This record gives sequence, C-alpha cells and structure tokens, in this order.
Amino acid sequence: MTAAPSTRPPGCSTESDALRALYADWADIIATTPGLTTRLFRSIFDEWHQPTREPEDVTYREETVGGVPGIWTLPVGADTSQVLLYLHGGGFAVGSAASHRKLAAHVAKALGVVALVLDYRRAPEHPHPAQVEDGVAAFTALTDRGIAPAAITTIGDSAGGNLAIAVALALRERGGALPGRVVAFSPWLDMENTGATLVTNDATDALITVPLLEGMIAGVLGAEIDPRTPLANPLHADFTGFPPLYVNAGGAESLLDDATRVAARARAAGVDVTVSVVDGMQHVFPFLAGTAPEADAEIAALATWYRG
Repeated sequence: MTAAPSTRPPGCSTESDALRALYADWADIIATTPGLTTRLFRSIFDEWHQPTREPEDVTYREETVGGVPGIWTLPVGADTSQVLLYLHGGGFAVGSAASHRKLAAHVAKALGVVALVLDYRRAPEHPHPAQVEDGVAAFTALTDRGIAPAAITTIGDSAGGNLAIAVALALRERGGALPGRVVAFSPWLDMENTGATLVTNDATDALITVPLLEGMIAGVLGAEIDPRTPLANPLHADFTGFPPLYVNAGGAESLLDDATRVAARARAAGVDVTVSVVDGMQHVFPFLAGTAPEADAEIAALATWYRG
C-alpha cells in the first residue's frame, strides 16, 4: 500500500486537509490491523460524515421506502415533489445512510429539494445485484406515491455513484420510466481495475489502492459474476437514451479515470454530460461541504446545472 500523501497540493485550501487526514488515518488502520472484521471495517467508514459540517435548517426522518430503510433529509422550504434518491458509497460493503446524511442534506438544500438516503443491502452478505434491486425498489415506490419519475434524481458517490447510474440502466432494461437526472460523485465503476489513474495518482490518493478495490470486488461480485456485467460495471453499458448526467472527481484521486471514461462513453451515445474535475481534491471531496470552499463551490455548480 502506498503511503498517504502528507502535504497539501498547491492551490488547495487548508480546510481540505480534513478529508485527506481522515483518509490517511483509515489507510493506516487498514494497513496495520490484521484480521479486520467486517463490523469494525464498517464502523471506521461510518466516520465519513466527520469532515462535513452539519447543515442548518434541515430535519431528518427515518422511513422504509419500497422495503428499503433510509433517512430523509428535509431542508426548510424545500420542494417535496423533487427528490434526490441518494445511494451511499463504500465499496458496496461499508458506508450507510447515517454516514452520508449530512452530505445529502447539503446537496438537497442547495438544490431546494428533499433527499432520501438509502440503507441498501450491503456485500458480502448480499452480493450484486442486491444493491441495484434496492435502488430500483425505492425508485418505484416513490413513483407509486405520485412522485414523477422525471422529478427524481438518482445520485451517489463512489460505489453509490456506480449505483446511481446502474439503477437508471436497470429501470431502462425493465421498460420503466427513467429518473430525470443522474449525478455521480467520484464514481467507482471499473470492476476490472484498468484505469490509468490507479497508477498515475497512486501517490496522491490518500485512501484508494488496488488491493482495497480488489477486496471490495471480491465481496460484491464473488467468483460467479462477470466484472464486465454492465449493471455492475457501467463502463460496459449502452447509454442510449440515458438521462442528463453530472459526474465529478478530484484531480488527486485514483478513480479519476472512472469518471472521465464513463462521461466519454455516455457522451458518445448522445447523452447530455457535464464533467467537473477539481485539481488536488480527494475521493468524494463534496464530503467537505460546509467545511472547505472547494466542496461548497462544487455543490453550487451542481445546483446551477440542476436548475438549468
């Protein structure tokens, strides 16, 4: 495992150190703790919310939607007919609605809408496609309640960015209505680990390593599922007829190529694609919402895109 970077990249805010330091701490724990159990691994990643400032004027409500538990983030004055269906990151195995509720709330508040952060079933207990199925079930339940499909945005980070894309692809496969928009923060898509930035950004990414990804892939795909399966690896999907797509990534992260490759593939299929890469930033840098100016500027840019 490459040592986490200890210096701040040129031009990055002092405040952005918070996420880099958290990732470096996790990387050290993972590297030095033999026999790390799934429970403890999940406990570590439930700290993901720490760099995110609690947003003001937002309340929360737990609810099971379509058989999937989750947390609603409800900004004061938000348009409740517009919903962000948020799928958390964590390699399909860790992360939770609790670890991501503050991030989702910041995004929902900036967009003037509400968000539902799902606690979908996690690997390895529930391998692919359980996570996609839970996203589809929640989407369908929201539409059954009268929410227009086009008023729902599937959104997620890392593995959740994969799911935000895959849920829309799965809905299309089933002949259903699609979400109006899809947003992917630092999506992890490549189940074959072929991205060039896994090598070129290895020294600047404070968390992601190929061995970490290999472990996550083994947990969610096992030995039976082809890593080129489009609903598991959207880099092999047909994006014809896909909704407008917003993709971002940090310039320092090892998964940068996943974001740029999916954007290129979708654009080649005629999709309206917006890509935002912010120099020096780490994986899922919007977690710095309310803390670092880079994250706040990114969320503001997303809000402009959403309203456009």
